[in-house]
Amino acid sequence: MAGDLNEAVKKEETSLKVKIIGKSHVKPNKKIGTKHCQLVTFDLPYLAFYYNQKLLLYGDNGGEMKFPETVEKLKDGLETVLEPFHQLAGRLGKDEDGIFRVEYDDDMEGVEVAEAIADDVAIADLVAEEGTATLKELIPYNGILNLEGLQKPLLAVQITKLKDGVAMGCAFNHAVLDGTATWHFMNSWSEICRGAHDVSVPPFLERTKARNTRVKLDISLPSEPAAANGDPKAATAAAKPLKEKVFKFSEAAIDKIKSKVNSTNPPSDGSNPFSTFQSLSVHIWRHVTQARNLKPEDITVFTVFADCRKRVDPPMPESYFGNLIQAIFTGTAAGLLLMNPAEFGAGVIQKAIVSHDAAAIDQRNKEWESAPKIFEFKDAGMNCVAVGSSPRFKVYEVDFGWGKPESVRSGCNNRFDGMMYLYQGKSGEKSIDVEISLEEEAMARLEKDEEFFMEI
Repeated sequence: MAGDLNEAVKKEETSLKVKIIGKSHVKPNKKIGTKHCQLVTFDLPYLAFYYNQKLLLYGDNGGEMKFPETVEKLKDGLETVLEPFHQLAGRLGKDEDGIFRVEYDDDMEGVEVAEAIADDVAIADLVAEEGTATLKELIPYNGILNLEGLQKPLLAVQITKLKDGVAMGCAFNHAVLDGTATWHFMNSWSEICRGAHDVSVPPFLERTKARNTRVKLDISLPSEPAAANGDPKAATAAAKPLKEKVFKFSEAAIDKIKSKVNSTNPPSDGSNPFSTFQSLSVHIWRHVTQARNLKPEDITVFTVFADCRKRVDPPMPESYFGNLIQAIFTGTAAGLLLMNPAEFGAGVIQKAIVSHDAAAIDQRNKEWESAPKIFEFKDAGMNCVAVGSSPRFKVYEVDFGWGKPESVRSGCNNRFDGMMYLYQGKSGEKSIDVEISLEEEAMARLEKDEEFFMEI
């Protein structure tokens, strides 16, 4: 085991020789004044998560992209987009009653922007990288808790010059926004950089329209910040090191999986056919459970962070800026999941998702408000498979004027055994990329699973 830990630490210490050449701060290009926005029940549980990290890689169009001009273009666009999205240029704070909120005024520093160089690193090298150890140098705020937004910017960006392109690493405070809001912002920023004078869809900033309960939390920064999963120090503390891998499912593979799961169509119990998400999820859940060598009686949990914008009553607009997600948990015995056809597990997932309606959301909120609990990774459940992000997010439409990204990845923050991120595939259509973290032994078995790969 000691050898495994040492090897994990060596992997984490792999260096890309990234050199930071400058840091600055970007603020909205117009005076906004003083603004406060209360964090609500949907936001507060994530204060002890880490900043949500995204990495986008762009080719340099055969050398036509000039780094200094690229940086200035991005900063100029950021100044403009931060006017409607000014909360990202603020900080976390508390009101006179100790209620957490986003605070903004024109004297704050704004968004942190770092410029860096990694001239020996090529796009192809990074696209081929399946782990996160070498990617972490391209993304800011590794191991930074969302609660540290009391003192740090709520958005940090690192723009790195590569051998043949640019890497854009972003760290968003997850207590302030979810994935839908993150990609709304990124697409709006790129829209401005392509020449628009204003964002086509302004953010909806009235969080209290979704929930107006004031909850005071007794939480403060730890004296010694905890190491994030993926931080070099974390490997020495983990009993079993994690391994990340990206599985790319083509449209044909997705169709094959969906057809197999829906082979008894229509479902015998009268429920709806299984969606693409439900079909792919049960495929991964079953094969990960098998790779873990669980006993038949062991419970395995499936967790999805579901968008509640259309589920709450009244519904909120897609442009709602903040967190409007809730974790939906469901589970079953490993033996039942594996011995039954795939539609059994798909049905377990479907039932949990469909039943999470406005009444269920309201009940969950009331329970949390009566006994607030800050989420931790272990809360995802036993032997879990947990889904973040969504293939619905238009990540390959984040075009700043030099084409769509070559690759979109998550950083090393907020990873644990069984965590996976779903992204649309670069080829478009219905292809889906799956980033997943598993204990090394389980990942090794998954990689040898012919039935799993036969579908890809």
